[in-house]
Amino acid sequence: MSIETRLRTSMVLTEEEVRRIVRQELDMALKHDPAAKRACIIASKGTLDWAYPPLILASAAAAAGMEAAVFFTFYGLNIIHKDFKRRIQMSPVGNPAMPMPVPMADLFTAMPGMKAMATWMMKDKFSKKGVADLEELLNVCRESEVRLIACALTMEVFGFQETDFIEGVEFGGAGAFMSEARRSHVTLFV
Repeated sequence: MSIETRLRTSMVLTEEEVRRIVRQELDMALKHDPAAKRACIIASKGTLDWAYPPLILASAAAAAGMEAAVFFTFYGLNIIHKDFKRRIQMSPVGNPAMPMPVPMADLFTAMPGMKAMATWMMKDKFSKKGVADLEELLNVCRESEVRLIACALTMEVFGFQETDFIEGVEFGGAGAFMSEARRSHVTLFV
């Protein structure tokens, strides 16, 4: 029997030793890989139900010690617009899965005033459950140093100016997002 074979057969590790070794390897890998502590999120939708996920995920990433960036494109720009309180609404027509207090025909949900009612219902539901409103989430993101990046191309297409957006927003194109995304282990499209 060769020495190598005898060494392999005589080395028996306990489960505790294996777990310790794996933890050490993971710790070393995280120290050598700065991308493991970075998250990059694309926000492309601008309705109330789609405004919350990118802000909650980004603030959670920051709270977990990660560097986080949110790239706002197309209707996602509404989230960081100075007039976001008016722009961000909820449409039962746009989201047929939205639970209504009573069953309603599709034609009824498209009637005038239903968007305002659906928006009020959703905001009321969030408030009753103690969920922060969008202004609070935006403030938490800014205080947590989450990078809020507005898509320059979409701004140009929609005719927006830098002055149309809340304080702290950065401006960049797809290259800015790709630069963030390539250095992140967590990349999400919301």
